[in-house]
Amino acid sequence: MDIVQARIDIINWITSFVERPHPALGDWPPCPFARQARINGQLDIREGQIDPYTDLRTVDMDDFMVIAYVYDPATMDAGRFESQIDAVNRGFLRPRDMIALADHPHSPEDVLGVRMNQGTYAIAFVQSLSKLDAFARQIADKGYYQHWPEPYLQALFHNRQDPRA
Repeated sequence: MDIVQARIDIINWITSFVERPHPALGDWPPCPFARQARINGQLDIREGQIDPYTDLRTVDMDDFMVIAYVYDPATMDAGRFESQIDAVNRGFLRPRDMIALADHPHSPEDVLGVRMNQGTYAIAFVQSLSKLDAFARQIADKGYYQHWPEPYLQALFHNRQDPRA
């Protein structure tokens, strides 16, 4: 995997999709805080070295809002990728106020006909859990989640505080 090209591809996806309002999502962008993190230099894109379980156990957020660990999806099937991220969340990240969110091209995330995945790489997005929950509460109060299907939201808030409660 070419990490330089992966960084370019991920930034292009963020700027052309993740940061852009979408009509199916009530004219909200898929992630209303992505632009701020990118512009402020608080997004770090790293090449995964071994696997998410091994790589993420010792991650430190430093001054970043988001750290994206990128993997070649051909080296790890979606089920294994997601189970490793779930295990590292439970065993290492959540106790340290962090959480990793999985994005694998072979595990499509569809919200009202909108494909949310980056589509090329397996990515573990690591963030501060308390900050993510606070941001989610801010946008929940403004109606952000009212357009999203309930089964998707239940999966999204797995290992997190549901901001609608």
